[in-house]
Amino acid sequence: MLSNLLVQLINGLADASALFLVAAGLSLIFGVTRIVNFAHGSFYMLGIYVAYSIASRFGTSSVMGFWLSMLASALVIGILGALVEFIVLRRIYKAPELFHLLATFALVLIFRDAALAIWGPQDLFGPRAPHLSGAVGLLGHQLPTWDIALIAIGPLVLLALWYALTHTRWGTLVRAATQDREMLGALGINQAWLFTGVFFVGAFLAGLGGALQGPRMSANLSLDLETIGNAFVVVVVGGMGSIPGAFVAALLIAEIKALCIGIGHVSLFGIDLSLSRFTLVAEFVVMAIVLVVRPWGLLGRPTSTVRASAPADMPLQLAGKRLKWLAACVLAGLVLAPLAAGAFPYVPVLLVEILIAVLFAASLHFIMGPGGMHSFGHAAYFGLGAYGAALFLKVLDLPMEAALVLGPLLAVLGALVFGWFCVRLSGVYLAMLTLAFAQIVWSVVYQWDDVTGGSNGILGLWPSNWLSSSVAYYYLTLAFAVLGVWLLRRILFSPLGYAMRASRDSALRAEAIGIDTKRVQWAAFVIASLFCGLAGSLYAFSKGTISPEVISVSRSVDGLVMVLLGGIQTLTGPVAGAALFTWLQDTVARQTDYWQALLGIAILLLVIAFPQGIVGFVRERFERNDRDATEAGR
Repeated sequence: MLSNLLVQLINGLADASALFLVAAGLSLIFGVTRIVNFAHGSFYMLGIYVAYSIASRFGTSSVMGFWLSMLASALVIGILGALVEFIVLRRIYKAPELFHLLATFALVLIFRDAALAIWGPQDLFGPRAPHLSGAVGLLGHQLPTWDIALIAIGPLVLLALWYALTHTRWGTLVRAATQDREMLGALGINQAWLFTGVFFVGAFLAGLGGALQGPRMSANLSLDLETIGNAFVVVVVGGMGSIPGAFVAALLIAEIKALCIGIGHVSLFGIDLSLSRFTLVAEFVVMAIVLVVRPWGLLGRPTSTVRASAPADMPLQLAGKRLKWLAACVLAGLVLAPLAAGAFPYVPVLLVEILIAVLFAASLHFIMGPGGMHSFGHAAYFGLGAYGAALFLKVLDLPMEAALVLGPLLAVLGALVFGWFCVRLSGVYLAMLTLAFAQIVWSVVYQWDDVTGGSNGILGLWPSNWLSSSVAYYYLTLAFAVLGVWLLRRILFSPLGYAMRASRDSALRAEAIGIDTKRVQWAAFVIASLFCGLAGSLYAFSKGTISPEVISVSRSVDGLVMVLLGGIQTLTGPVAGAALFTWLQDTVARQTDYWQALLGIAILLLVIAFPQGIVGFVRERFERNDRDATEAGR
């Protein structure tokens, strides 16, 4: 038992080194550019693939050839990162900070399909390192020699980064940009090339981390999202922008996982608990605890997060005659849409998906836009609503109608608990805490086989007989979606809505006039979860089955994409963004196997062309035309 635990802890050191390489690059990029680079996991994934191709093409029979192939693949990924910054991100630095996340998410889709087209869908196994392909005996166990090499590589990279940041001019500029980017620009430093250089180094580290994993694991297309989640956790736990913090966090998380695997099972109060299952969510539990106790991370500082230079949030406006007429026309079109079901039977089904997405996006926008609370884990409440409806139907044997209405209560219960902690943070830290709670919910749902069905989910969630037709269920969904969006809009122009915006714009001034900002934000969190849970309930009965996928990170990211595509500073933005994204996703997916790349290109073009969102762009054009007409009339 003790020997197995020791071996697992040593393996944990190798995992920590690999994780640190990726997290160090991500931390470096965020510290200087303030960009949450969602494509960083793609650099890691491509690093493994490129290393595999170089090693297969030129061979690794010699030690020198192997290490040169590792460095060459990292160099290729570093150049790719620099090109991404130069071609894409440099154009949108002045856009709202979350649009950087949207652009890098589009790059994830593009890079994944590019890897699919070049290397195919099968897993690829890279060659072993010469003279490091064996194993060393330790306490009766075999420890791979390559793992021992990785344990040494991590600290060496940390030492090299420390030297570069403290003893070179480039490092001085990087540290200055991390502390005060605006002052650095005022001193005449070319920030553009500094950012490009930082992206090169960050992508190089991610590519190197991926290349060095080739002898340990296969290259596959799922590594991007798996890796970026873990890298985000390490960066946040260590402190955004802190390289030593990333190293400490990587060690902490890797060793906790290794400890869980080594112990295996424990008995607590007569209950046998499997700690090995805890590894699925260990890093997110650690992150949640750290953020609650020390919001800026282990070695970070309270001033480490600085708001990116972006236009100030525009005040919300009541709907004018033009918008009311447009809304009436759209509603009339939706009411009449099922008339086309005879010629196009798929229309009601697609419209149900769009309406559910609209309600999901509107609830997310409620806390993100007027509330100023960025969430990376909104899918938790969508999934809780879906599972709540399923459990009320299957376990309590309630009628479908009652289960549909009561399902969102489980989402509300989750928001009451999670929201109490989340509203005590802000910015990226708040967003990452919401992600941590979402992953904890996913882990519980995934592993609680007796109640949730585990990975198989819950089957047989069909509507009542009077709702069994696609047209009837469409009208039910339409009614709930319209009512939900209308109520959210009404709340935003109520005293609570004004208090939310006051708390977002200036918490100190809001508290000075007697507004309890935390309680207001907590209430907003709960209200958003109610409507998000309703969307989840509608989704469960529209599909007839649910699985842990409804709480996945990708669904939360989809919600962010919808809100940002439409425009976060407009009330109709999430409605238009959800409709456009769902329609694009459905239409493009039926045209080609590489639909993700096409969708990513479309999103990228929309982000570059309309950094304020589609509806935000249209609103600006109409306001400009109205001003021009007024001035011409004078």
